[in-house]
This record gives sequence, C-alpha cells and structure tokens, in this order.
Amino acid sequence: MNKTNKIIYLDNASATILDKEVLKKMHSSYLKFYANPSAIHEGGLEVKKVIEEARTKIASSLKAHTNEIIFTSGATESNNIAIIGLLNKLNSKYKKPHIITSQIEHASVLEVVKDLEKQNKIEATYLEVDENGFISLVELKKSLKENTVLVSVMYANNEIGVIEPIKEIAKTIRHFRKNKTKENHLPYLHTDMTQGVNYLEIEVEKLGIDMASFNAAKIYGPKGIGALYKKRSVHIESLIKGGDQEFGIRAGTLNAANIIGFASALEITLSFQNSEIKRLTKLRESFIKNLKKVFAKHDVDLKINGHDKDTLPNIVNVTFDRIPSDLFLVELSMKGVYVSEKSACKSEEKKNSHVIEALYGKDKGSLNSIRFSFGRDTKKEDLDFTIKTIDNILKKLKVWYK
Repeated sequence: MNKTNKIIYLDNASATILDKEVLKKMHSSYLKFYANPSAIHEGGLEVKKVIEEARTKIASSLKAHTNEIIFTSGATESNNIAIIGLLNKLNSKYKKPHIITSQIEHASVLEVVKDLEKQNKIEATYLEVDENGFISLVELKKSLKENTVLVSVMYANNEIGVIEPIKEIAKTIRHFRKNKTKENHLPYLHTDMTQGVNYLEIEVEKLGIDMASFNAAKIYGPKGIGALYKKRSVHIESLIKGGDQEFGIRAGTLNAANIIGFASALEITLSFQNSEIKRLTKLRESFIKNLKKVFAKHDVDLKINGHDKDTLPNIVNVTFDRIPSDLFLVELSMKGVYVSEKSACKSEEKKNSHVIEALYGKDKGSLNSIRFSFGRDTKKEDLDFTIKTIDNILKKLKVWYK
C-alpha cells in the first residue's frame, strides 16, 4: 500500500461505488418496504406501488413503455434471458436458428452463444472486428440469413471502450427484414447497454433496438439488480419458473430497495451525463499522453487499444511488451492503484483477453494488457499519482524487459 494509504480506484468498468443519495433512499426503503409485493394486503400493495413507480422512471429514461422493463439480477441474467428466452419461444419454428454476435462480446453473451452452438441448438456467426474493435456492417449484411433470429452486439465494449454503430446495425437489420419472404419481424436486435448508460444516448426507439440489457452496478447503483428492455412486440419464454412476476418472464420476489436504488442511480447518472463526458474526456486525453511518455522513457512499446474518438470517455486500455500484465497489476495494487487486466468475469482465466486477441490475433502469443477505467471520483491528481507509480514500477521491473 502507498504511504498515505490512499486508494485510487480505476476499475469503474467492473463496478462503481454506490452513490450516497442512492444509499439513503435504499436504506429507508429496506426499513419501510419489506412486504412481498405480490401480496394482496395493504403492505404488499404499497411495495408494489413503489416498484411500479421505479419502473415508470426507468422506462421514461429509455423512452420505453413500463411493461417493456423486466427487472433481473443484472446484465448477465438479462443477456441470458434475451438469448435463450427467444430461442425457446421460436424453437418449434426453426430446425436450427441462426444467431449473429461479435467476437468481443461480454462473456454473458459470447459464452451463451458458444454453449448453444456446442449443443447443436443453433448455428452461429461471430463477426470479426477491425484493429479498433468495430464490426463491419458489410460483413453483418452478408451474414444475415432467412433463419437468422437474433443479432446481439454490445453498445460499448467493456474492455476497450469502443462504441459500436448500433443505429447503423439496426438500419441494416430493418432493410434485411423488408426483403424477407417470411417472418419479416426477425431477426431481433439485442444489445448489452451496460457500459454505455453513463455516457451514451439510451432512448431505445431512436437506437432501433428490440432488446437491451442493463446493470445498476455500473451506474453507481446497487449490485444484484438490472433490467431487460424487451419491446412489446418481442415474445420470449421465461427461464426461471415459479411465479408470474415480471409479466411472466422472470419469477421470484422482487427486491424493492434494489429497484428503487436502480431507478435513483439512473436518474442521477443522466442528470449530469454531459458534464461528466466533458470532464472525463479531458482526463483521458491527458492520461494517454502521459502514459505514452512514461513508457517511452523506459523504452517499452505501448499500444492504446480501441478507437481514439468513437470510444467511452472513461476507459483506457493498453497493451505493452514483455512485462506480464498480472505482475504489473499486482505492483499497482500494492501502491493502492486498482485497475483490471480484463473483464472481471474472466479475471481468473490464465490467458489473454479474448477482446485483445480479437484485435491482434490469437497467433500473437502473450498480449499483456491493462484497463484503466475512470469514474465520478477520479481526479487529475489521482492520474498524476498513477503515472508516477507506473514510472517507478517500470524502473523496478527492468529485469523483465531489458
């Protein structure tokens, strides 16, 4: 730990701190709204009312209908429900449905698709990305087929921050639908919006999406709560049986306090979205400039992953030569600087990030990468300290790269 015992948290893409105002609302909610919202007594009806008020707030932010918001435990569950729930509903119509996704999706999409393909339940296309992380709209168009039922491409990548052209993807799909001989409402477009909510447009109609996944833990809300936006015209089957909660899609007693916290966090996030974009963009540009300087000083090659413009303002992902990234990460942690090597969901795997491999190829061998992700509490002095810490680490680790 550094001498001042100060923690510099640069892992906001993994999870954000709970907003103090959100915490206050949740605390009072836990004490007041404890009844089961499915109960028909006054206590249950009161809890149901506040849940529906929260649902209305979230729907309003997305410019969606209230019955299009399904509460889940987080984006992982939302992604699973969107993909598997749709397949289960369409199973009798297609001998082998086709799903299109990208090579850089979050594991909760990519692994689901791979598992379904392994079970021979679907055929799948994994769109390649260019050196910046963008899918090709031309390749997407070529990949669409009569039996394509779903295209799932994330809004913004959680590791490198690249923003995919969701509106153009939606337009490509709409044009394809018009020329289909049957089932012209398919394929649906699903996107994991988890990382984009803090900084991007989230009105679902404008984006042209049919389903979208959300996670409160990425927007300074509580962990264990998220949502699936499902357009009313989209029909899917439930994965969790046992009750009629959430319009029959997701059984289980709803957590009122978490839902209230989710709605509050989203409201706060959107209230100063523009100012945060400007602030973090400046910090990001300055940090990248200083990173390049300090790595060049020690004669270590550094590559900034992703795109310099069409990217989230809070993510900086770097690849560098010779020094193992897990060692670099531990050294930073010992100084109180918390960062990630790759997606937290895949942090225990002893291999390259699948996102970085998609950019450079699996034949490149070891690809050492680290993700710095800023948040509301990130200040210039924090990043200055991080640069000084990296300078000292590079001096210490010369044995690895000289």
